[in-house]
Amino acid sequence: QVQLVESGGGLVQAGGSMRLSCAVSGRTSLWSTMGWFRQAPGKEREFVAGIMSTGGSTLYADSVKGRFLISRDNTKKTVYLQMNNLNPEDTAVYYCAATPRWLTSRRGDYNYWGQGTQVTVSS
Repeated sequence: QVQLVESGGGLVQAGGSMRLSCAVSGRTSLWSTMGWFRQAPGKEREFVAGIMSTGGSTLYADSVKGRFLISRDNTKKTVYLQMNNLNPEDTAVYYCAATPRWLTSRRGDYNYWGQGTQVTVSS
């Protein structure tokens, strides 16, 4: 089993930055790929970014490319999402997710999920 705990959410003004963290515990092989998803009110949960175990391969949704950066520190068992130039459309609950699969953006491929952290961007 894998347990994921997100932190770092809150309220930020448009144009600001925020960093989310996801602390991971459990078998390393089960979290080869880590991802961040988000869900805004009334919308489907959508992929934001993903990263492979070595950190060398990453994947981003078009809506966040150039603004968000995903990284991981395997020694600390933590995954990060640095979010820059935030806008109100980024307001959502952000979820950390893990899968033993290769890098993927498909929600159904992720087996383990955190409880989520709220990010609110004011205009």
